[in-house]
Amino acid sequence: MNNDNNIIEDSHEERVEVPTSKPSSLNRLDNLDALNQYIKSTKGTREGRAIPPLEKWHPEDIADMDLTIKANGEWWHEGGQMTRESLVSLFATILWKEENNGITEYFLKTPVQKIRIQVEDAPLLINDVGIVNENGMSWLEFTTTTGDVVRLDDEHPIVLKAYNSNKSDSNKSDSNDSDFNNSDFSESDQANQVSTADDVADSQELASTEQVRPYMIVRNGLTALIGRNTFYHLTEIGALSEDNGKTILTLQSGGQSYSLSMPTD
Repeated sequence: MNNDNNIIEDSHEERVEVPTSKPSSLNRLDNLDALNQYIKSTKGTREGRAIPPLEKWHPEDIADMDLTIKANGEWWHEGGQMTRESLVSLFATILWKEENNGITEYFLKTPVQKIRIQVEDAPLLINDVGIVNENGMSWLEFTTTTGDVVRLDDEHPIVLKAYNSNKSDSNKSDSNDSDFNNSDFSESDQANQVSTADDVADSQELASTEQVRPYMIVRNGLTALIGRNTFYHLTEIGALSEDNGKTILTLQSGGQSYSLSMPTD
């Protein structure tokens, strides 16, 4: 088993530029050592955790890696949890999502190879939200565990959608910030998108094996699960109201009002 704690130094202060040709010393990138060395093999002008131009890369070579992003946001490689945050954050910069024949697939993408990984729920996890003021405007700003920062706006909405907890029972953890129990939200078989106050979704059908979880669009089609504590903080930041027996959460960001119809029992 590859132990990620032993193969990488802290990379937060490194400048990383992904090279466009495969080093001759690396035949494949489908292991943590090779992939890490490849990403860090060329120093460039990007600082910290800049996202490479993944949309411009079109590699034909596809490989598979025994790497799974669990439903609670943990990254596991070959049966062991990846505990080095700097490594997870680095690999998160090359996360890529594709829809192939109706099937969603996730990859770690480089210019020379796409490495298929497994994602049980969302590939990113939001664990912080705050209010930032800029040019007299207030924004709700969200941060993921891997360093993405995104503001609530029309291009980065929040959605509520059902997640079947029976698909990954091994990932349940009473103490994990990402866990949502049926007592927290009732279930819906249809996503409810945060939109303007006049466009609150009203479909609330229940399903006993599913949980409704809040998600946010981040980048390149990737979504992030909003952790339990972060979502509770949102309910404190926003305004709660009742409408025809439904609880409505209204959030203000960038001068716009966004309303979310909360599921009810």
